[in-house]
Amino acid sequence: MPEKLTLEILSGAVANAAAFRCRRTLQPAGGAGTKVFPPTYAGAVYARERRRLPGRVEPVECVVIDSVQSQANRMEEALQDAVDNERIKIPIVEVDFKTFNSNLIEPIRRLTSLQVPHRISDAILRDTTCGDKKFRESEWGKRLDAAGSANATPIYQICPTALIFGMWDSTGPKGGLGMKIERAIVSEVVGIGVEYAEKNRGVRRDPLEIRSGVPLEGGSADWQVAASVKAKGQSKPSEINHGSVPFDSDNAGVTFEYCEQHTTLSIIALRRLRFPISGEEKRSTDGAAQVVLAAMALFAAASAAEKGLDLRSRCLLWPEGPMVWELLETPGVEPRKFTVTGDSAAAILSDAVKAATNAGITWHDEPLVLTPLPQLVELVRQSQMMTAAGGDDGED
Repeated sequence: MPEKLTLEILSGAVANAAAFRCRRTLQPAGGAGTKVFPPTYAGAVYARERRRLPGRVEPVECVVIDSVQSQANRMEEALQDAVDNERIKIPIVEVDFKTFNSNLIEPIRRLTSLQVPHRISDAILRDTTCGDKKFRESEWGKRLDAAGSANATPIYQICPTALIFGMWDSTGPKGGLGMKIERAIVSEVVGIGVEYAEKNRGVRRDPLEIRSGVPLEGGSADWQVAASVKAKGQSKPSEINHGSVPFDSDNAGVTFEYCEQHTTLSIIALRRLRFPISGEEKRSTDGAAQVVLAAMALFAAASAAEKGLDLRSRCLLWPEGPMVWELLETPGVEPRKFTVTGDSAAAILSDAVKAATNAGITWHDEPLVLTPLPQLVELVRQSQMMTAAGGDDGED
């Protein structure tokens, strides 16, 4: 039977073990054999792969159902929800747009370091002010310039999630030479033994039975039925979203034998991080901060699992069992197994933060609030106007 993970066990694991791992078997919520739709990538294709699996003589056709990056975003979303609901308290960086929303078509309340693509090093955070200075020229920004694996303290204090999900400060003052932090927690959902449907055909039926042959004049906001079929500048009803629309796509979904979700937390990656205080490095401080990060990563995975696996339209998966973590501690020895729920991980995280504080390393419970630069607001405004007018699809 799996054990219940405790702070004492986690602290011992962080000091000596290699990793925690969790493997879960998933099936479509509609039942085995039900079609699901993987994500599409550049060129509107699925991420098809052939993988070697235990017990299989030949490589097996597989497809990525949810990528490492997407899984990371789901864990960050779960952390953001937990912060908003006061389930946990961790540092985040927040960009406050409220003052500028009168200039925008679509209001933006805020964006946080858990929501932007590149975490603390994202260009959205770079293009802000902290007090009366640009963020990267402020006291915190300058601390980040000197941060890295050997000095992770500034990141721990205002954006510790970047230390578990990884980051590259490529938009900072050092450009491509900016600090890099490897991803410590990696998760992926893969369909095993895949068959691809050949075509996805159908018709979006218009209940008014509007016919494509009726000519129109004007745009979607001021259209009129054309007085003459031969008038110039005419359009079809489909151009203003009226009428039945047939579709024919090669991305017709897949069926598979089963899915697997693989999640691995590298404790070795966490142990590479150092947390000096006032230039002095202590083993006790390093260990305490590493335990906090491990607890946060396990909470992120557990709370994301509790939110369910409704990954996208027509891709709802159901696990065949609970999350059970294995601790890779001693080669050749059967791994110990542990259960970790969102509530138990939240309690461990809270106790780990207190222990780290007692060890001398603290963080900012309250968000570091930044203000967007005027040119960033104007860029957002004009982008929204272009999108509303249908003039740009958002792609380069």
